[in-house]
Amino acid sequence: MAREPLDESKVIDVAARLADRDGLDALTLTSVARELGVRQPALYRHVEGFDGLLRSLGLLGREVLADALVTAAAGVSRDDAVEAVGLAWRQVVRDHPGLYAATDRYPCAGDQELEQAVERVVGILGQALAGYDLDDDHRVHAARTLRSAFHGFAHLEAGDGHPLSQDIDDSFHQMIELICSGIATMETVTTSPTKGTGLQPQEIPK
Repeated sequence: MAREPLDESKVIDVAARLADRDGLDALTLTSVARELGVRQPALYRHVEGFDGLLRSLGLLGREVLADALVTAAAGVSRDDAVEAVGLAWRQVVRDHPGLYAATDRYPCAGDQELEQAVERVVGILGQALAGYDLDDDHRVHAARTLRSAFHGFAHLEAGDGHPLSQDIDDSFHQMIELICSGIATMETVTTSPTKGTGLQPQEIPK
């Protein structure tokens, strides 16, 4: 049978599967070529070396994450939405450990496509916070906080970074409670009658 023609998508898909199966550190161009049944030089028509492969995997990882967050946030709001996107984030890392690890291996700064992928993730988190009464600035700050917390928790979980005996799911849910309590405080700030006046409550003109 004739072999199907090789293209960039096929190379990236195989690399992602190998990274998830064997770990990102075990991934090489040689292993990808072997899996595809081609010689390694054939890959250079579709990826710019190993660094280019890592970049493509990082982009795909963010796309997979963003799609999962969109699905998780549908039909829920406020604290339920925060928990839903957090659980979805953890599940993506569990299902695609190698692919997710690639999101940390290639710098985003100055790469417009990667920066846009990150912005999409933060934007989706911001949309999940729509049920809270936040102004635009506070919504961005809260979305960044969610990204940092979920990434940190899932990264440590994937790397066995929670060695104590307490249940890790309990720790996750307590983190969600802490975050939601903080967002509720931000609501109070953004709806305060003194917001933007620079005045303390006792200084409000009558």
